Amino acid sequence: MFKKILRFFTKEKSEKSGSFDIHKKKKILHKIEEFTGIVPQNEAYFLKAFTHRSYLELANEPIKSNERLEFLGDSILGKITAEFLFHKYPNSDEGFLTKTRSHIVNKYSLESIGFQLKLHDLIFYNEKYLSPEKKKIGNVVADCLEAIIGAIFIELGEAAANKFVIKYIIEPQIKNGDIKDDKNYKGQLLEFSHANKLKQPVYTILEQSGPQHNKTYTIKVVVSENIFGIGTGPNKKTAEQEAAMNALSLAMETVDNDE
Repeated sequence: MFKKILRFFTKEKSEKSGSFDIHKKKKILHKIEEFTGIVPQNEAYFLKAFTHRSYLELANEPIKSNERLEFLGDSILGKITAEFLFHKYPNSDEGFLTKTRSHIVNKYSLESIGFQLKLHDLIFYNEKYLSPEKKKIGNVVADCLEAIIGAIFIELGEAAANKFVIKYIIEPQIKNGDIKDDKNYKGQLLEFSHANKLKQPVYTILEQSGPQHNKTYTIKVVVSENIFGIGTGPNKKTAEQEAAMNALSLAMETVDNDE
């Protein structure tokens, strides 16, 4: 599948590099060499990976933004992360793998990694529309990181892309593989909501049934119109955890469909 994608993307014409600041261009290529251990022979895709669409009106010749590379990199990142977790945690269930993948690839995490890698200093963008402040350029940094993955995949191959993603994105987040099978679904749902800039989860008791000494609670949690869950249990805490678990499952499906 990815070979077909590669052929599709490499049909694009390479842009000239006259629209890029020579000093920043050198820093970008040095950064790619630092990431991959390989000196880039074809600079076009790597320069494009650092080009936000707002920069296009400043260029002195026609160029393209990093949006297509971001699309490709996002898909590759998801694939590499899923395969890594599948082999790393052979005894973990689907819920844990899905939750962990979401934590690794969400925009909040990628933004944080992008700033750690100092990508924000190298991105070509128009300050007329974007401020260099961290809170203003965060999504741009996350998108750039995904575009870099796409560029590495096209120019240097799948193995190089795998190495980059595992070294700079996956391993730092799972703390050298020491990640626990967290059963605190309420905490996970809250973390997911914050990371994806959603409203805080709201829990509501739908029903209480049974005698006082043996009650059953039915609770619903709502995060958004498309993300909610219902759970039952012998107490509120258990019912809330089940509701959060079901909401998380639905949330992950929503994220996957958006991708």
